[in-house]
Amino acid sequence: MIRAATRIAGMILTLVVSSFVIFAAMYAAPGDPVTFLIGNPENITPERIAEVKAQYNLDQPLIVQYGLWASQAFIGNLGTSFQYHQPVAELMATRLPATLALVAIASVLFIVAGVGLGILSALRQGKRTDSTITAATTLAASVPSFVIGLLLVSIFSVQLGWFPVSGAGEGFLDRLHHLVLPAVALAVGAVAIVSRVTRQSMVEQLSMDHVEAARSFGLAPAKLVRRHVLRNAWGPILTMVALVVASMLAGTVVVESVFGISGVGKLLVDAINTHDFPVVQAVLLYMVITYMVVTTLVDLVHPLLDPRIKAKDKKS
Repeated sequence: MIRAATRIAGMILTLVVSSFVIFAAMYAAPGDPVTFLIGNPENITPERIAEVKAQYNLDQPLIVQYGLWASQAFIGNLGTSFQYHQPVAELMATRLPATLALVAIASVLFIVAGVGLGILSALRQGKRTDSTITAATTLAASVPSFVIGLLLVSIFSVQLGWFPVSGAGEGFLDRLHHLVLPAVALAVGAVAIVSRVTRQSMVEQLSMDHVEAARSFGLAPAKLVRRHVLRNAWGPILTMVALVVASMLAGTVVVESVFGISGVGKLLVDAINTHDFPVVQAVLLYMVITYMVVTTLVDLVHPLLDPRIKAKDKKS
């Protein structure tokens, strides 16, 4: 009970501090939002400037502006976009499905490939297969996602014509077809990270005494890995997978820009370029909340997969 209360208090404190930093960063950013809001330079007069500042509370001190913004954000009112002249919440709602679909496909790819390669590498420890997988994943992790994206577009979209060049598609199958290449570009680096963590966790479990005992009793290799190795190795793997997914939800900017996907990442880039501060603040706040939610879910699920943590929590 005390641990849960401490966790909730920590989340609230993190959210308050993060939201204030986000708001203050926009306040200190170069460029005058008043000038952008007025638009036509001919309409920039002292009276018009004062009117716009009063309308958007820009004439208030920073802490007052933050309080007004945070209180509205708490009830779901994220303000109105300077550029699109529509509620930011509605604007994000139209862009979020494409981003979530992209991250979902990329997550399936990097989890299956990363965990699978990590298990294979651990079971072939010290052999050529292990060295090949390690070298290949290290090379993949060193290549930026935008380079991988451009390479995939050049080969599979332009030359072979198998996939669309840009866009997110409409409907399930069409969207899946459009998002395969972006998802691959997003997942390649994550495969390397997850495979390394999986390999390390598996190697540690393979050297445990109870695994050696089970092997000496003649337990089949497949059952040995499934019951005694992989089951106890899930903790670090799950944690890393969750962190990668959280980072993907907050880091699709580059891939969405390369493939012309109208998602949250692309929205953030456009908002920064046009000084659309309400949108920038909302997207950054979404990224913080998403990361917090994913990591909290991991803390809740982890004890269910690893009985040792559950027993340790009861003792404490």
